[in-house]
Amino acid sequence: MKRVADKSILELMKELLAECSDAVYQSINVYGHACMLIYMPSIVDTLSLQEFVSTPLKSEANSEPDWPGFLERLDHGSAFAVPYIKAYQADRAVELVVSGNAVLSVDGLPYVYYFEITHYQKRTVSESQNELVVIGPQEAFIEDVQTNLSLLRHKIKHADLKTKHFSIGKYTKTDVYLVYIEGLCKPEILTEFTEKLENITIDGVLGISIIAEQIKKGQYSPFPIFQYTERPDSVAASLMEGRVGVLQDGTPSALLTPVTFFSLLQSSEDYYQSFYAGSWIRLVRFFFSVVSMLLPSLYVAITTFHSQIIPSDLLLTIAAARENIPFSALMEALIMELTFEALREAGTRIPKPVGQTVSIIGGIVIGQAAVQAGIVSAPMVIVVSITGIASYIIPHLELGLTFRLLRFVLLVFGGTMGLLGVFVAAFVIYAHLANLKSFGTPYLQPVAPLVFQDWKDTILRVPSSFMTKRSTSFTNSKNEKRQKQK
Repeated sequence: MKRVADKSILELMKELLAECSDAVYQSINVYGHACMLIYMPSIVDTLSLQEFVSTPLKSEANSEPDWPGFLERLDHGSAFAVPYIKAYQADRAVELVVSGNAVLSVDGLPYVYYFEITHYQKRTVSESQNELVVIGPQEAFIEDVQTNLSLLRHKIKHADLKTKHFSIGKYTKTDVYLVYIEGLCKPEILTEFTEKLENITIDGVLGISIIAEQIKKGQYSPFPIFQYTERPDSVAASLMEGRVGVLQDGTPSALLTPVTFFSLLQSSEDYYQSFYAGSWIRLVRFFFSVVSMLLPSLYVAITTFHSQIIPSDLLLTIAAARENIPFSALMEALIMELTFEALREAGTRIPKPVGQTVSIIGGIVIGQAAVQAGIVSAPMVIVVSITGIASYIIPHLELGLTFRLLRFVLLVFGGTMGLLGVFVAAFVIYAHLANLKSFGTPYLQPVAPLVFQDWKDTILRVPSSFMTKRSTSFTNSKNEKRQKQK
């Protein structure tokens, strides 16, 4: 048998693992030859290791000596009840050990065998925390990617559900899976996404948003071109529309693309209710999404520059409320909006049992105290409160954050240039959206460009029996039918 350079693969492994005090070296003598098991007990299933590897090795040592036969059984894969694979390089073997595999080194062989018996600590599948629904599945992804893949395969039981594995991160070696349904997604999207994942060179990946940023290089739009979701049913529905998803080990969320502006304003619960209720809730959601971005800037612009368009009685009420306020309407709105943002962030960081209480009571107390102290007017508190509530109606966090950011931009334009400033800023935002694409898909489709077929599931939701074709925004044109037409 040959040696690797002047040292055996076992010696090289010991050098690479020299400072790893949690590595275990278990020596077992078989027919006078030394066999060494190398593993890290914190990330290995020690019960399986004991039952399927250690015990058979010890039994082999106590049986009739047959070293050539033992080596032959090893090569044929019949020596152990669990599958094992060869590794020929020391650095590869060490990588397997620190990834949760057990490695077996046999005296005289220039390679090692490894057993995939990884066992990481993980939490149980629980209900979604950020995408709550009243009707529909309650399960959500967890941090273990294999569990997440099992949840997805439980939804889609078809051989066309494909997965591509990537190991990303120089140090973390994070398992990332690209998931799609063959024949439904556009090949050009799949090719582009695969190339981008293969070209990621980074020290480590600790969250799926890091992958999104790496893929999004060169695009600096505040609007998200990915959808984050922690719901297996949302991922399954999106894959059946022809989209592609990314699952990452260590993250309880999936990444979906391409997306459109209207798909980010849809919730999975829209499809679990009747089409009447689903359509009505969508209309409410669209209306208040616009309110969350435009209401403060419109209020400031009108009260500052265009008070003549306000009815006389309402104008007198607003004027009386602002009589002793020392700040301009713009400064007043900025103070209240920043205070609301601070309360929202504090409610997120404070421990859950008291977080919501602090946010709600804090907002009420501070708003009431500010009005009584004459710092802000009561109408402004009402406007900011309505805006804050409306911002929570947006189902996807990334789009909600974008609206919150643009609200301040519109507020400044409205407070300095009036309605003209609001309209100019809104037009620039619309023009940007009209030119934005998510992996080749126009962001405002089916409005710009106009695709009447897709209006069945955009602002309104028609009965499912009428949605016989998949959205042209995502799916492969060769497989656009989703069900037989009546």
